[in-house]
Parts: sequence; structure tokens; C-alpha cells
Amino acid sequence: MPDSNGLIFGALSTTDEVLAGVDLGGKRVLVTGVSAGLGVETARALAAHGAHVIGAARDLRKAEAAMEPAWASAKNGGGVELIALDLASLASVRACADALVAAGKPLDLVINNAGVMACPLMRTADGFEMQFGTNHLGHFLLTNRIASLLKSGSRVVALSSSGHRFADVDLDDPNFERSAYDPWLAYGRSKTANALFAVAFDRRHRERGVRATAVHPGGIQTELARHLDAVQLQALLDKLSAELTARGKPPFRFKSIPQGAATSVWAAAVAPAEEVGGRYCEDCRVTTRVTDEEIDMMSGGVRPYALDPARADALWAKSEALVGESFM
Repeated sequence: MPDSNGLIFGALSTTDEVLAGVDLGGKRVLVTGVSAGLGVETARALAAHGAHVIGAARDLRKAEAAMEPAWASAKNGGGVELIALDLASLASVRACADALVAAGKPLDLVINNAGVMACPLMRTADGFEMQFGTNHLGHFLLTNRIASLLKSGSRVVALSSSGHRFADVDLDDPNFERSAYDPWLAYGRSKTANALFAVAFDRRHRERGVRATAVHPGGIQTELARHLDAVQLQALLDKLSAELTARGKPPFRFKSIPQGAATSVWAAAVAPAEEVGGRYCEDCRVTTRVTDEEIDMMSGGVRPYALDPARADALWAKSEALVGESFM
């Protein structure tokens, strides 16, 4: 999809390329997960173009060190501040949201970047399966609690993943209380939940000019893979490369972190809101491939269940019940 200047971006575009010539002066942006990887690069790129970034992280000491490049890159009035947020604790999520609402400063962008991938069976402070609780429920509660700060023209970007193709959400047993736990199945469910959240949030807020979209950043080497040992990771890469080779494509290669964060900033600040709202984006474009076919993880596209409005509403209702709060 061309931007307003007619430029077309793709899988290899970087954050700086996507934001070239974009002035974000005066914009206030909340980015979760700024202690490593994509969150750090997202914050850096936005601050370098004049945005004031509120970086949310569980470990503020680690985030302070990680955000040095963002502070150094801030230009045109841009800046960075940090706020404590542990998405695996609803009490922490509420405290973070309450602090932001009490400050009363509007937000132009919310980028729900933080996440955990393929961890062993673990529980959040509130007893939820860790990946569903952190990746989805924490962001669900946070974003809804600060929705009043989102003015017309604001956007919410939810980081999903091609991993959503592993599984639809399970509304009957979201926390693996009755079924056998599988780390990749749990990850897939949580990433489908991220996409469905964007669909539901967009439908609820678009009439007041607030849009939401889901993005797949691509395969990137970050701390997200910290729960995989070297043997597991290599086995996964070999499997992906074999699938690609069988289809006559080049072997799998990681994106760089600036390439991985590019789709987030493109969807947040460059792409037309009416084109990304309620949609699933990858490689700096809205995907046009919606399929139930068993396709390899790197071919692109989105499963229909991840964009299903009825499924999104059902997940919304389930999420409200789990966190004990109702939202519009």
C-alpha cells in the first residue's frame, strides 16, 4: 500500500524508512514492553520524529538502560518517559491505567507491543495461563481503562503474529485448566486473541474516530524467544526453511529489529486509518490473504477466525468476565 507520498513499503523496510519525512511533533504515544527488542526500537523511532513516548515496562531499571538510544535519538520536541506495568498482574495494569487517566493527558497512539512466547506452563498473579493473561488480558484491561484518553484520530496497534495460525481462541478453557498444555498452542491462542481484540475495539470506537489494527512484525531475534533453548530454536528454523524450500522459496531469514518494528509504526502513524482499522497487517501492508489452508508460517496471510466479528465479540465478553470489568 502506498503512503501519502506514493511510496510503497515492504518486508525489508525499516522504521526510519517508513517514518522518513513524518512529523510526529505533539503526538503522545504509549508503547508497552520497552525494556528490549521491538518496543525499544518502536519508541526510539517515534521519539526521533518528535513524538512524546510513554514507555511501559515491568522492570524499570532494565528499561532505563534499554531506552538510552531513544533518549539520545529524540528530536523536534520528542521525548521519553517510563511507567511501571506488569501485564501479568491485573493490579499492576489497573495502577498503570489509573496513573495515566489521573494525569489526564490525551494519547494519540497506543502500541501494545509487550508479550511472552512459548513459555512453560505458568500462571499470572491472577491465575491465568501466562501467555493468554499477559499477551491478551493485560492489554485488554489496560487499553479499555485508558480509552477515555484516546481522542478522535487516535489509533491502537495490537501486536499479533503469524503464530495465530496455530490455534483459534478457546473460550471454554482459555487457561488450560482441563486440557493438556502446549506452549505453541497457548501462544497461538494468545496471538489470535490480540487480532480479535483489534477487531472488537475498532468496532466499538470507530464512530468516534478511534481505530484499532493488528500487526504481525515478522520473525525477529529478540528476547521473546528466551524460553526456547538453542536446539528448539534451530529445530523451528530448520522446519520453516524446509517448508519454504519445498515451495520453491528461499530459506527463512530473520528480519532485523528495525525491520520488525516497521509495520507497527507504519500502521500507527503512516497508513490511512480507514484502511487499517479492524484489519491484520504484515510487511507494512494490510494482508489480502485470508485463508483456512494449511500454509507455512512465513507465506503471509491471516486465518478467518482471527478477523471474525462474532468471535471477537465472544472473546470480548469472556475477557470482561475474566477481568471482572465491563467496557463499551
